[in-house]
Amino acid sequence: MAIARSLERYITREGFDFDIVVHPHTMSSMETAQAAHIPGDALAKAVILEDEDGYLMAVIPATHHVNLGMLRKDLGRPLRLAAERDIAHIFDDCVAGAIPPIGRIYGLPSVVDEALSERSDIYIEAGNHEELVHLDGGEFGTLFSGARRGCFSHHV
Repeated sequence: MAIARSLERYITREGFDFDIVVHPHTMSSMETAQAAHIPGDALAKAVILEDEDGYLMAVIPATHHVNLGMLRKDLGRPLRLAAERDIAHIFDDCVAGAIPPIGRIYGLPSVVDEALSERSDIYIEAGNHEELVHLDGGEFGTLFSGARRGCFSHHV
């Protein structure tokens, strides 16, 4: 499967310099980092949360878990993990579990963990389980201009 159509259109239209990293098929973000020979904390992953106000994309390093209690308190929202079956229609150009962590492509507000701001290189899911998109850390940061940032995850 190729890179997700909406992701490719977006990063091309915005003029980002990127390259594709091909890796063996994987089923988790940590397996992906290992298979692609990249540090797990350089792989940004999307965690989709929901409440009665809608969906929210939390973007964190693959080596982390979302601290829901902290995020709920910071945002004043009773967030919970969204079920994959309930969000599949939003990410219809992606394979389940391989969502690119750029909410604006899919019309979702995003929050970005500060742990990702320290990286000079960032890798993101390309919408499938065999490819990553590699971006410069500065360009990754511009993807989230205007997005709320904070420290809401912890290393596993």
